[in-house]
Amino acid sequence: MIPLNAGELHIPWQKELARAFTRPEQLLDYLGLDNTPWQEGFAARKLFSMRVPRPFADKMRPGDPDDPLLRQVLPLVDEFTEVPGFITDPLDEHDSALPGLLHKYRSRVLLVLRGGCAVNCRYCFRRHFPYEDNSPGQGGWQPAADYIAAHPEINEVILSGGDPLMAKDEHIAALLNELETIPHLKRLRIHSRLPVVIPARLTEALRERLSQSRLRPVLVLHINHTNEIDDDLAARLHSWQRAGITLLNQSVLLAGVNDNTDTLEALSERLFAAGVLPYYLHQLDKVAGAAHFAVSDDKARALMAGLLARLPGFLVPRLVREIGGEVSKTPIDLILQPS
Repeated sequence: MIPLNAGELHIPWQKELARAFTRPEQLLDYLGLDNTPWQEGFAARKLFSMRVPRPFADKMRPGDPDDPLLRQVLPLVDEFTEVPGFITDPLDEHDSALPGLLHKYRSRVLLVLRGGCAVNCRYCFRRHFPYEDNSPGQGGWQPAADYIAAHPEINEVILSGGDPLMAKDEHIAALLNELETIPHLKRLRIHSRLPVVIPARLTEALRERLSQSRLRPVLVLHINHTNEIDDDLAARLHSWQRAGITLLNQSVLLAGVNDNTDTLEALSERLFAAGVLPYYLHQLDKVAGAAHFAVSDDKARALMAGLLARLPGFLVPRLVREIGGEVSKTPIDLILQPS
């Protein structure tokens, strides 16, 4: 187990962001892979920029062109293929209640705290999201706070993005100070992939501030494959769990990454060993440029049936799809439909 002061031995997370890979050839060279078979796909950076932190690249298998972590971040020529039903705004999010605030569900609101991400996953459902119109920045959240205060049915605030942990600890603490004054709020939920790609982002300062809040803190990670959880990340997650922060995970079912029962079973077991409960397994949001990651509903149901046969129920995530305009996530019936 890595000691809790392990962060002192690591490059600060902001510096890791600055030295992330932004060109496919750089990443492939780092992994000892020949660029030639991939070059046609490099132009997909024009559709959606590339960003891969080095700590995440270090979790990839050198010399393996089929590495499941590499597949999630490498621009491919497939992104240029237009597929019916795959659109720029699959969840109907581009019109918000206020800049940076989405009130999709009755009892909770989502704040787009930061537009940027530490890693640009090629299947991202917000790869076309107009962040420039939805990023008030530090000090610009008063209208959102006023909106929340005026809606007593809201009991939970979800920090999202982009990635909300791209904000500095001080910025998050300042926002938390404001939210804590709203009496009907009960929980603060943070959805982030940043700790997965740069574990050093799970700072002691942020952990302590969240653990002292009157709002119940929940950190929802986005981990798709067991190889994304190294010893450093696991040690930091354990320290957050011991501080009373609820840890959940949501994954996306991705062709060529985790679309087999063995991989999903190993992921659930590794998550629980790190103090994290599996929460959701999402069917892919149909965003333009990501159709090559799609897995059929029938296959998804079969995979879930396999997990139910192998794992205790608390380690089986809920298979869901998000549909724009619906009042909640939509569970996918696990009964196989006749073909």
